[in-house]
Formats: sequence, C-alpha cells, structure tokens
Amino acid sequence: MQTPADRTDRGRRRSRISGRTRDSGVTCRTASGVHRTRPGAANVLCAVPVPTHTAPGPAAAESHVTSPGGGVRAVVRAVLRPFAVRNRRAVATLGLVLAALVGVNLAVNLGPLHTGLVVGPAVAVVLVVLARRAGLTWDDLGLARRSWRRGALYAGLAIVSVAVVYATAVALPVTRLAFLDVRYRFQLGHALVSALVIIPLSTVLIEEIAFRGVLLGLVKRHRGMVWASTSSSVLFGLWHILPSLGLGGANKAIVAVFGAGSGVKFLVVVAAVAFTALAGVLLCEMRRRSGSLLAAAGLHWATNALGVLLAAAVWSLRAF
Repeated sequence: MQTPADRTDRGRRRSRISGRTRDSGVTCRTASGVHRTRPGAANVLCAVPVPTHTAPGPAAAESHVTSPGGGVRAVVRAVLRPFAVRNRRAVATLGLVLAALVGVNLAVNLGPLHTGLVVGPAVAVVLVVLARRAGLTWDDLGLARRSWRRGALYAGLAIVSVAVVYATAVALPVTRLAFLDVRYRFQLGHALVSALVIIPLSTVLIEEIAFRGVLLGLVKRHRGMVWASTSSSVLFGLWHILPSLGLGGANKAIVAVFGAGSGVKFLVVVAAVAFTALAGVLLCEMRRRSGSLLAAAGLHWATNALGVLLAAAVWSLRAF
C-alpha cells in the first residue's frame, strides 16, 4: 500500500525525467514595470531581477549611493592614515634626536672643557623621554630590567677581551707606540678619574643612549634591524669627525708612519670615521644579541677607558 509520501516522491522523479520541474517564477523589472512570470515559463527575458528579500539596511543603501571607488578609498584611508601618523611622529622624533646630537657634539668639542659631564647626561635623559613619548618600549631601548643580567654578562666578557688585547699590544714594542697619544699624557690619578667618571658620563652614556638606544630603536621599529644598524653606525662614524681633527698630530704612531701634513690629517679623519662606523656595527650587534644596552656600553667603555689607562701607564714608564 502506497503512502502519500511515496506518491509524492514518484511524482517528483517523473517531473525531473520529463523536464517539467516546477518553479516559483521570477520577479522581473521591465520597461512596462515590475511583474512576476508564470511558474515554469520558458525563454523569459528578464534584464534586472528584483530581489524578493527584505529591504537593505542603511549600510547597504549607502554602498549603492556612493561611487564605485568610494569604498576602496575609504578602506585605504582607514588603513594608511594611522601608519602615516605613526611615521610622522617617528620622523619628528628622529629630527629632534639628530638636532640634539648636533648640539651636543658642538658643545662638547668646541665648548669649555668637560662640558660633556653636564650636557651628556642631561641630553641622554631628554632623548629617553622623547623615545618613550614616540612609543618605544624599554625593550626597544635596550633598557628592560629582564635584559640586565644578560647584558652585564656580555659587558664583562667584552671588558676582559679588550683588556687582553690591549695588554698584548702594550707588551709588543711594535704596537706599543700606538698608545703614545699626547691627549692622554696623564698622571695615574687623572687617568683614573677620566676612566671612571669622565668617559662614562660624558662619552659612553650619551653615545649609547643615542645611537644604540633611541636611534636603533626608532629605525628598527619602522625599517628593521639592518636599516637600524646601518644608519646608527654611519651616524656614529660622522659623530667622530670633530674629535678626530687633532688625531693626526697627537698620536705618535700616526706621525711616525704617515707624517703630519694636511693631506694626512684629512685621511686620518676619514679613517677615524670609517673605523668608528665599523665599531658601531659591532656595538649594534652586541646590543642585538644581548637585548641590552649594557653589553654595548661595556665594550664601549673598555675600548676608551682602558685605552686611556694604558696610555697613561706607557707615558709614565717612558718617563723613567
């Protein structure tokens, strides 16, 4: 005995086989108005089907009213405008940092003696404040507390390594002459003050905060580590133009090998800029590997301070 469901299924199969499947018709808009076709009608020309669902909401209606490119432009503005604002802030901060560094460089090298003891720490604090207001974190600056232990370990290893290299150079007569720099012809007490007070406050602090902290962090956030290390190192090399102007006549090894002419002085400045730029790359790598500014500061201090101490010691031994 067939149930009503069986009869319905068999009817549907016959309809599909004969190609007479029923439909509910199509609602069309034509020149004469809107009408609905008969169910099952064939070859009906319908240029613009009219949707049978509910009326669109305000957002959909607005999308029909606006021009085709309006939505794309709105999306582009929504995505790029915050990025442009961040870039403007970064560029403004970068300009302020560079202007401050130019002022410090001129004040330290052309101003009264030991100006850097006051200007260096003060400007370092200002640079940190500017960087924080620009959105840099303590990690970006290499000053996060969790990186202190690793940074101190790297710094200690760097100090020991520099001490070994310098001691070897002093022990060899061929390289000992390089430590006879008249700028560091100090008594031992003065050399200790210079190594433990003047160099850390007027040199290492401002240079590390500026070049391996703020500049590296700003450029790295927007352009990546390669750009950050390169730009920071190049600027670090240019920073040493004024300090190296008198190097050609002050260092006995340079005078003995190359003489003291104006051409030699120019080459010495170029060589000093190139050497310190390469040193900047090494310091940036120390900062990157350790995650801490302490590592770069340790290597920087050892290079300068131990050099002053050994130079003073060589001068003292030469006096006897």
